Amino acid sequence: MFAGSASAAGCPHTPAASSAERKAILNALRKPIARELGQAVRFRIETVSVCRGWAFVEATPQRPNGKPIDWSVSSYADAVANDACGLLVHGLLAKNKGQWKVRQTVVCATDVPYVTWAKEFGAPVQIFPYQE
Repeated sequence: MFAGSASAAGCPHTPAASSAERKAILNALRKPIARELGQAVRFRIETVSVCRGWAFVEATPQRPNGKPIDWSVSSYADAVANDACGLLVHGLLAKNKGQWKVRQTVVCATDVPYVTWAKEFGAPVQIFPYQE
């Protein structure tokens, strides 16, 4: 497998919490997620992985003050009430002309939503936690 050569090239890497790269990735993801949840969000990060102009994020959305999201005001209220929501956000982003652009998001997954994203979008498989 080629993972060794990718690692040698710094791929994938996890941007430092205070880095401009990480902030840019999360800010790009924040807008569509806030819109979808109907409230301002910040993220408690599970994974941020970057390789060759692609980024994968898995995070728990929170309110800007760090308190839990109010799922009852979102379109996921019923799913959360019926324990049919994973309470996570998954995002795939690509860097285009120096800007991170969201290619795919999934909120509230109960399964692994990104299993096909490498093939579907041409993203490097190394950025995903689950690889077939």
